[in-house]
Amino acid sequence: MARKKEYNEDVVVEKAMKLFWRKGYETTSMQMLEKEMGINKFSIYSSFGNKHGLFLKSLKCYKGKVNAVLDKFKNASNGVEDIKQFFYDSVSSNFKGDDIKGCLVTNTYNEFSESEDALIKEEMNSFMNNLKALIIEKLKLDESKDIETIEKQANFLLLAKHGLAAAARVNSKKEIEDYIEMTFKNI
Repeated sequence: MARKKEYNEDVVVEKAMKLFWRKGYETTSMQMLEKEMGINKFSIYSSFGNKHGLFLKSLKCYKGKVNAVLDKFKNASNGVEDIKQFFYDSVSSNFKGDDIKGCLVTNTYNEFSESEDALIKEEMNSFMNNLKALIIEKLKLDESKDIETIEKQANFLLLAKHGLAAAARVNSKKEIEDYIEMTFKNI
């Protein structure tokens, strides 16, 4: 007979997500996860299979958390101004005093850039393709832009978003705001 879980899976996954976000996948040990989540290794293996399974669950948890920002961006109708606001919204939590900086997706994208891990790559590509499609959709609202310009600007903005996420880990609020303003100066 299976034992009843004495923890809320959503709560422990969020704790794991924050640890992976702060430390990265490779640096996070099972002992660190046990301590952060408040459950033992057996429970982690029983619920998630292994560290990799827990990490995939953590990425899904993160995506759920950023959906509010993405939904706001998706539902807006002011073109480039919406993209700029998305940049601001995506880093606003970095200045609320917690020790989590940057973007878990960007951190993971960088950490796994040379990995052969198909599941992680699929998660990252899905997120990035969705974001690029949203950026293109907003750029198309400016009817004076041709498709070639839109594609180039979308690539530029996607790379700028990566840079912003990395910079948000170490730079001041003023530096980040200047970065965003300069990014949109000629878009």
